[in-house]
Amino acid sequence: MSLQTWETRLGGTVRIHNGEVTLLDPEGVREHMPTLARTAALGSPREKAESQFLIRSIAQQYGAIPASIHPLYRARGRGDIPPTFTVPAMNLRALPFLAARQVFQVAMESNAAAIIFEIARSEMRYTQQRPGEYAAQILAAAVAEGYRGPVFLQGDHFQVAAKVYQQDPNKELTALQNLIVEALAAGFFQIDIDASTLVDLDRKTIQEQQRDNVEVTARLSAFVRQHQPEGITVALGGEIGEVGGYNTTVEELRVFMDGYLEAFGRLMPQAEGICKISVQTGTAHGGVVLPDGTLAQVQVDFERLRELSRVAREEYGLAGAVQHGASTLPLDLFDKFPQHEACEIHLATQFMNVLFDHLPGELREEMYAYLERHHAHERKPEWTDAQFYYKLRKKALGPFKAALWNLPESVLQEVAFVWKHHFRLLFSRLNIADTRDVVNRYVTAQPVPADPDFYLQAEGAQADTLGDETLAD
Repeated sequence: MSLQTWETRLGGTVRIHNGEVTLLDPEGVREHMPTLARTAALGSPREKAESQFLIRSIAQQYGAIPASIHPLYRARGRGDIPPTFTVPAMNLRALPFLAARQVFQVAMESNAAAIIFEIARSEMRYTQQRPGEYAAQILAAAVAEGYRGPVFLQGDHFQVAAKVYQQDPNKELTALQNLIVEALAAGFFQIDIDASTLVDLDRKTIQEQQRDNVEVTARLSAFVRQHQPEGITVALGGEIGEVGGYNTTVEELRVFMDGYLEAFGRLMPQAEGICKISVQTGTAHGGVVLPDGTLAQVQVDFERLRELSRVAREEYGLAGAVQHGASTLPLDLFDKFPQHEACEIHLATQFMNVLFDHLPGELREEMYAYLERHHAHERKPEWTDAQFYYKLRKKALGPFKAALWNLPESVLQEVAFVWKHHFRLLFSRLNIADTRDVVNRYVTAQPVPADPDFYLQAEGAQADTLGDETLAD
């Protein structure tokens, strides 16, 4: 198939000439987004590349434009914006096109725009979605729903694999740098650098414990600044300690930030560094699953979260602290995050849980059988079957991607209905309704032309850029 044949397939709503796409019928093209999104996920390598390129090109001309939330976060750090809302960063790892359509519907209902769509380095591997594919799903959903404005795409947990780094630091950092280049080309203008895996608590002082985290975060921050598109300041995040460990202290935050600012300043004296900081306040990625498969109630230290956010803003000009691992918390707790001034919250597992709860039993059993065949070595001796399936079922998403796309329409509609209800509750409790005006005040959605060579080249980035870590909310 050649790119030119898409003119006919898209009903004359676009013109394609010499690799350039011109949108002729902005409203008419919306009905073709499901086909483009499906092809971007399930087509042949060439078809996937073409459809991802077309979606990016169409979306930007339609007005759904990948953008950076950095100016908004810096304004919050200056005190120009009160810390009264918490931005949801959502990992829509399963059926992202369908899920994102529900997000955009709720966003337009509530006049919300402070919304981030993210995918972690590890998720890209086990869901079999590289940055170009995930971005295409989100942007196609925006056009399908008639959403115009900045679209914030985020590389979540661009995480250093500690074992690989210890054996060959340059190899691991090169893999992350290649992934950063790929993500930037796909329109990811939020990058969360996670070198918290390098924190060594056996060292005597906090400065020594955080030293490798500080240096690697600074180095990767500089790399992003050197490769970001002209006119775009990518929103960068850092992380103090691994989510699921002990709670972050204010002293650790200050030590990390002082060291980071000194290290980054040496590399890029005139550039802006991170605009937010991820901390640990009592949650765990995916929740804590009990032997019967239910989730344990966890205690979030909200006062610590407020204290860390205030120090981050008032002493370092950051937007505040970022909360991870919270999607499985009771919904009635979510209003506490804006009340305690968290700038951002990362959400993933509960969206996936909704999907698994509604799967036909036969398909769910096939996915669990796949886990038994391919991932039994990851099972811990003390785990029950329920714990094993809950902890590992995300790894069946990629191999069963086509099966999920081909679910009966009645199942997809039911899942979409539950997702939409969930998004409504989250957006209300995180207080992001009517954030479109403040986003438009500070964020300029500057289109970055889609690079045909990035999308249409025969081979993408090497798979080993994704690592083997499995950290995501």
